[in-house]
Amino acid sequence: MADMITIGRLADYAGVTIKAIRHYHERGLLAEPDRDSSGYRRYTAQHAVDLVRIRTLADAGVPLARVRELLDADAATLAAAIADIDRDLKDRIARLRRTRGRLAQLRGGDELFVSPDVAGYLDDLRGLGVSERQVHLERDGWILMTTASPADAAVWIAEKRELMSDPEFRALYLEHDTAYDWPTDDPRLPALAERTRDWFARHGGGAETRRVHNPAIARLAAESQPGASSPAWDRLARLMKS
Repeated sequence: MADMITIGRLADYAGVTIKAIRHYHERGLLAEPDRDSSGYRRYTAQHAVDLVRIRTLADAGVPLARVRELLDADAATLAAAIADIDRDLKDRIARLRRTRGRLAQLRGGDELFVSPDVAGYLDDLRGLGVSERQVHLERDGWILMTTASPADAAVWIAEKRELMSDPEFRALYLEHDTAYDWPTDDPRLPALAERTRDWFARHGGGAETRRVHNPAIARLAAESQPGASSPAWDRLARLMKS
């Protein structure tokens, strides 16, 4: 019986476990061979062929009930089924590639959550020394604005970049960021409010500045977010309205 195969060698050949072979027997997918005089099952080359077919279909995600149908199918039916399985695999591979790309973005920064333009702007803020708290407020604000109006958000980010190119506005922005932690009686608050009002008065308070500015300059649409206000910022807002 040198041409017969033990269950262990069959499992090794097909790349499955002995437990899997026994499970396939129980499900009626793989015929059980007769036992030899010693009580051991001895498998043939056909068992090996059938087992590789079962494993290949199962690895492709085909349910075992469907595998059983395909094993008994004629050549044309099997070919059509394999074409359908292959198309499904291509779709799954494409989804996995997209997921891998998103995972890479998750490691790399903000582009998973906002547009590349906004992500670049947020990186620029970090380069200016803006606090991470403020960067997160900006990010959350842009997320809210983009969900509300993607087309307007694309215009607003260009306008915000133009504002940040003004050295005086940039200095005010950085000081507003720092003012978050100031005490409410800090004498710098009235001075900062006055300089901010003066900047807006000189620049006409145009639509673009009104859209991207609030009492803390960069809170945008994130007032409902944790950390979007502080006692100092609240006082600063009141001073700027007075």
